[in-house]
Amino acid sequence: MSKRLLLGTVLLAMALSPALAQDRITYKSAKSGSSYYQMAVQISEAIKNGSDGDLLVTVEESQGSVQNVKEAPRRGGSYVFTSPPSLVGNAMAGNEPFDDGADYQDIRGLFPIPSLTMHFVVRADAGIESWADLADKDFIIGKGSFGARKAAATFEAFGVGDSVNLVDVELNAAVPALTNRQVHGFATAGSYPAPNVMEAAASTDIRLLSMNEEQLAQAGGARLVIPAGTYPGVDVDTTTVSLPVGAYTLAAMDDDTAHEIVRIFWERKSNMAGSNPWWGGVTPEMLDTLAAPLHPGALRYYQEAGVEVPEKLR
Repeated sequence: MSKRLLLGTVLLAMALSPALAQDRITYKSAKSGSSYYQMAVQISEAIKNGSDGDLLVTVEESQGSVQNVKEAPRRGGSYVFTSPPSLVGNAMAGNEPFDDGADYQDIRGLFPIPSLTMHFVVRADAGIESWADLADKDFIIGKGSFGARKAAATFEAFGVGDSVNLVDVELNAAVPALTNRQVHGFATAGSYPAPNVMEAAASTDIRLLSMNEEQLAQAGGARLVIPAGTYPGVDVDTTTVSLPVGAYTLAAMDDDTAHEIVRIFWERKSNMAGSNPWWGGVTPEMLDTLAAPLHPGALRYYQEAGVEVPEKLR
């Protein structure tokens, strides 16, 4: 091979390498079996199909959103992760638990995903008609996740924090423990219909605890109504609290890759909603909930699509 041809080959490889480096995307999601893990798998398949296989997404299980955010400074431009905006905002501000000296300023927004919805599930035969009835009942809330922290805070706000018997096991043990009558209930955070709640409802009669307006204010969070009939045997609306969630990446991601990911998400969202109705509630207006500036590639897509982008995200 001539020196000129060899030099041309090297230069071509150097020119292509940044784009090729984006061919494989890591999507850090949630615990396997959760609704958010299922969403990640759907998004992975949508991106693969929507890019004709040019973009391949590997879904990574996570122990929670705090872990997702904490890993961001150590990841490259192929990292996509999900988190409530409040955690991203705290990270960029250097607030606890992100006061670890890491630099979170390169986090960039992509698109909103379905909100975290608190479910408080109890056995129908447990005699639990109100929040006060949780006293002396055995309850699973899991460990370390937003749902666990929010459930514990809700019990405190409702005056039963000291009287509920919290069972010290992971949330994936909740459904078998409930159906085997080892516990009276469990709390979980996920977009409805949540897979673990569906699983519980399929094997035993359940109820969902609902909040009145005063309790919503005490619990804190956005008001959300889970419609009657969402879960087998739950024939009344359930009012509860929710928390927005978004998909984020890093400034190091290639602009064209970010543009493609966002384009495919919105163009294929209705198809995903055909399989899982939780996508139906995601709208461009929910961009306002994101807590980091949009990635330039994402911003370019929204401008091309005529979506009004809040100034704080530009």
